[in-house]
Amino acid sequence: MPVSPTILVFDSGLGGLTVLREIVKARPDAHYVYVADDAFFPYGHHSEDALIARVVPLIGELISTHRPDIVVIACNTASTLVLSHLRAAYKVPFVGTVPAIKPACAGSKTRRVSVLGTSGTVQREYTRALIRDFAQGCDVTLVGSADLASLAEAALNGRTVSDSVLSAELAPCFVGNREDAATRTDTVVLACTHYPLLLDRLIRLAPWPVDWIDPAPAIARRVVDLIGPAAGDADQGAEMIFTSGRPHTLNRALMPFFGGRVPA
Repeated sequence: MPVSPTILVFDSGLGGLTVLREIVKARPDAHYVYVADDAFFPYGHHSEDALIARVVPLIGELISTHRPDIVVIACNTASTLVLSHLRAAYKVPFVGTVPAIKPACAGSKTRRVSVLGTSGTVQREYTRALIRDFAQGCDVTLVGSADLASLAEAALNGRTVSDSVLSAELAPCFVGNREDAATRTDTVVLACTHYPLLLDRLIRLAPWPVDWIDPAPAIARRVVDLIGPAAGDADQGAEMIFTSGRPHTLNRALMPFFGGRVPA
């Protein structure tokens, strides 16, 4: 593995920035290529066949162009659907993003867990198999949102997203009597990488405190497992690519996700 590897992080939009942020902390010495497939966003609005036909060749083109040492699919929708196809087609190591149901259920005290994801992610057999295998007796509520990823992108771009809209998206996650802490939902899995962009507001708007499970730190640890720890802290630069071809105009908003560097 090169001393300063190239790490390609791929998402349907800007949600994967929450994963990128954790990977940059773990490997500040790497060169980063962040690709947002905004030309096809949001993924939840497309069929499974359409997503496979879109993502598999697109990743092949990105591998050919950028020669990454590892590819992170920072998208639950894509990971639960195309990861096996990618591993069969390309030799580069892949790290995916799947709903963190196992740690959520292992840590729940009330045995009530909610999984907040896109409509596609919560309906997919992959997610239901995770529940069958790892729920450990928990009552798991699947909550599919058609709009929360788009709302997160709007907020990151500086547009107004009202508390009432977010509260309506969040409400189905909270099951049980708010007055009975022993039996109500105590853990919410953020099964879309866009959602941690709104985490401060989700915490504030929640009807009662819960543990919020963000998979990004675990993904970063897996990247380090595969390519090794940082060999230094030199900034090797970063690129931000939109598949629509539009230039990014979010330098100030993006810098914290890229470890303070300005993506080209």
